Amino acid sequence: VELLHRGQRVASHPRDSRPRRFSTVTAHMPAAHRAHMEWTPQRLINWGADIGPGTAAVVTRLLEEHKHPEHGYRACLGLLSLSKRYGKPRLEGGCILALQIGACQFRHVRDILANNRDQTSSSAAGEWVSPEHANVRGARYYQ
Repeated sequence: VELLHRGQRVASHPRDSRPRRFSTVTAHMPAAHRAHMEWTPQRLINWGADIGPGTAAVVTRLLEEHKHPEHGYRACLGLLSLSKRYGKPRLEGGCILALQIGACQFRHVRDILANNRDQTSSSAAGEWVSPEHANVRGARYYQ
């Protein structure tokens, strides 16, 4: 692939003929992307482990969802930044709940924290109990 500006070649790099493959030359990447290349998945997992084992497990899942772990960095950074808004204990609680219900994406954890689902106690983990109100028929209705 060659990039030209007013007839002059500005950059070139080999093209990968296989579909959905990346062939990026490091020198052609923006500075922020090059900085991310210095990061490793283990660095993000360790950062999550500083918050708690549940957070580390969610970070690991986010990285494993992608063929290239670097594609999960943004979601991991977003997840870890939730500790600034909600605090580390709440983020850990939200991640544990997300693992229990099998919803381990950034938006799921964010919604759990926003709706205070991490602070409600239930009789059993992952079990949802309908609140009592006048519109519930109950077992007596069907007998």
